[in-house]
Amino acid sequence: MPDWMILVLIFVFGPVPITAVFILSCYLYYRWNYIHVITRIFQERPLFIIPRGEVNAAAEDVRITTADGRLLRGCYLKTPAADRKGVILFGLEFGSDRWSCQSYCEKLVAEGYDVFAYEPRNQGDSDKDANYEPLQWVTDRDLADARAALKYLHYRPDADPHGVGIFGVSKGGSLGLLLAAEDRLVRCVVTDGAFGTYTTMVPFIRKWVGIYIKRREWLRTRIPDWFYGALANAALSDVQKLRHLEFVSVEKAVRRMRQPWLVIHGAADTYIKPEMAETLLGQAKRVTAKELWMVDGAKHNMALHVAGESYHANLVAFFDKHLGGPSVARRSLSQPKAARVELSAREAVAKK
Repeated sequence: MPDWMILVLIFVFGPVPITAVFILSCYLYYRWNYIHVITRIFQERPLFIIPRGEVNAAAEDVRITTADGRLLRGCYLKTPAADRKGVILFGLEFGSDRWSCQSYCEKLVAEGYDVFAYEPRNQGDSDKDANYEPLQWVTDRDLADARAALKYLHYRPDADPHGVGIFGVSKGGSLGLLLAAEDRLVRCVVTDGAFGTYTTMVPFIRKWVGIYIKRREWLRTRIPDWFYGALANAALSDVQKLRHLEFVSVEKAVRRMRQPWLVIHGAADTYIKPEMAETLLGQAKRVTAKELWMVDGAKHNMALHVAGESYHANLVAFFDKHLGGPSVARRSLSQPKAARVELSAREAVAKK
């Protein structure tokens, strides 16, 4: 629609109805002409350096079954400390194996924490689902696997009745936030490079539109985020139908969670930009104990390699404060009644 025609319509019909019609027309125009570009880019896998770890013969080999019958492989690393401070569920980044947890958690294990890492379906040695091709975005299948891993920790014979902590990298961190939002036995969360789908897509769609539509720059820059959000949701809906899955909202989970949260993020991350991490953290209105650590010079998932010993020290300090320190180790949690009953039953079986 030429600019002069927009002005004529506003003059004839008035600004309010014309604005509504104009916005709807823009949406339908972008939806028809460019949604296929968004869905294509959305399904492209990023070029990450995927870490692998060395097999640890001293680790406990774990096999768990999901609600839909998939066998997942995991490793349980027990602390050599005389007194265990707590148990931590480690969420892997997209594509890595369970043994990669060791470089991230070696200091935590040495300082008194048990760590459990699992491989989701179609990753590492876990079952392959022929009807599912995982992406870097969190789906209902990923959440089902994460729930199975957390349930395993709740029902181990040596489970900590006070709950667990979660430490996740990138996609594994996003899954940790989802678990925290729905399970009060999650005591605290650390994420490194975590991201939400919506808060990541909207800035990128604005950028993509600028690449493909170079005319009328004045119009593109004035379109509000909710408009690009509508395009994002349309693209997500199309991909869900194409792949027969459901993308899970990390943003909604963050708005529900209350547990202490340490956000680690690379200040030089060009994939999940620092402002995206800040936007996601800003939605955690109910979280009173939240910290943001931007690691200077670190790109996506590279904070450990840049920060080194400071990385490990900050992890231990956070978990000591919110999971395993003297002031919280024996503190009673405000658990749902069902959770307390389940724990009591488990403890009774363990005593026998």
